[in-house]
Amino acid sequence: MKTVMIVDDAGFTRSILRTIIESLGFTVVTEAKSGEEAIMLYRMYRPDLITMDISMPGMDGLAALEKIMEIDQQAKVIICTARGQKDLIVRAISVGAIDYVVKPLQRDRLELSIQKIATRC
Repeated sequence: MKTVMIVDDAGFTRSILRTIIESLGFTVVTEAKSGEEAIMLYRMYRPDLITMDISMPGMDGLAALEKIMEIDQQAKVIICTARGQKDLIVRAISVGAIDYVVKPLQRDRLELSIQKIATRC
């Protein structure tokens, strides 16, 4: 079974993501509320997939993405954020994100992204 870590400072968003991800047959092994926590939990769980918000207190999602990619260049990360500026998308992809989903989350778009990545896991 595929494992997922959800990284978002908003509990409501984590809940929505968990519902969608679990409905696709994946197991959410852990959730993080900050970039620092995401790095620590990534080292512990090594999930097959990460959903990562950008705007979080402390270390943001792009900095956490960079650190996770240093740990594991094969990490599979989907950025899920309300910040849809082109420069952020380009930076996230250049750092190593596989996809970028803009909030408010659209279930069909997120499912497509997860299914696309699942074939690479």
